[in-house]
Amino acid sequence: MSSRYEQFDRGRLRAFPVSQRRNLVSLDDVLALGEAPEPFEHPDLPAVADAVAAAVRREASVVLLIGAHVIKQGLSRYVIDLIERGWVSVVAANGACTIHDYELALQGATSESVAENIRDGRFGLWRETATLNEIVTSGASDGLGFGEAVGQAIDEGDLPHKDVSIFAAAWRAGVPATVHVGIGYDILHEHANFDGAAAGEASCRDFLIFTKVMEQLEGGAVLCYGSAVMGPEVYLKALSMVRNVASREGREIRHFTSAVFDLVRLESQNLGAEAPKDTPEYYYRPYKTVLVRTVADGGSSHYIRGDHRATLPALHRLLTERLT
Repeated sequence: MSSRYEQFDRGRLRAFPVSQRRNLVSLDDVLALGEAPEPFEHPDLPAVADAVAAAVRREASVVLLIGAHVIKQGLSRYVIDLIERGWVSVVAANGACTIHDYELALQGATSESVAENIRDGRFGLWRETATLNEIVTSGASDGLGFGEAVGQAIDEGDLPHKDVSIFAAAWRAGVPATVHVGIGYDILHEHANFDGAAAGEASCRDFLIFTKVMEQLEGGAVLCYGSAVMGPEVYLKALSMVRNVASREGREIRHFTSAVFDLVRLESQNLGAEAPKDTPEYYYRPYKTVLVRTVADGGSSHYIRGDHRATLPALHRLLTERLT
């Protein structure tokens, strides 16, 4: 039985070479380790660093949830260093992260102007970027997760700037970099070579890989960097799953630290209670999910407001002081 409704034929689309595109981010924007635009201080940041360092020492999970702006703001080398030093147990990303990571490795530039390219329907329709669809489809058939497939392809491929690829670094280090996609969210889904079944299978595999890492979260840490929806929601479901199993095995997953890094100005700094339903903060998932609900029975939480280009280098510096 097939759908009663007509579907758009992607075969009618015209794709363009990525060389014709103006990019907003280049390798010049990718910070070197130790480089930061300005010093950053926050009274809670040392406590977050202490929690992460303690988790690393006791081999509890350190979960890093990232949105694509972590890459677009030039912080790939910092994430790579955290991976290579063994200071994070998993990097959970949305689909856009793979696009920016792959394009940087391929051509040393990424991030098109949506405002320019949406006008004539060029937005997202770049031939070279769509190669990611073939990578994921092939990887899914080999039993790989979404992030594994991307990381292996970049690391083993002839991409001139693979040294700035988070996914390639994760593949080399054996640290999961998981990708959690929603169909229709990413420009890859515009292309005729997008296989929704393969992408779903690979992303589902990544969700279960992510959840397995979450089993060791007792005494660990969760860092949410600029992910307003994907990170909190994937983390919430995985935490429920691992607590379900732990409770039947006589274990608990309650004592861990969560931290959210974002630019949103929170009116309330009382992280021990949910915001009222008549305030915007109630609907801000990082607040009620990462900072309140999931740590309410034994954990602690911190909100660090600031630009990623300042906060991630600052956290990295504090971790280096504590762990080396």
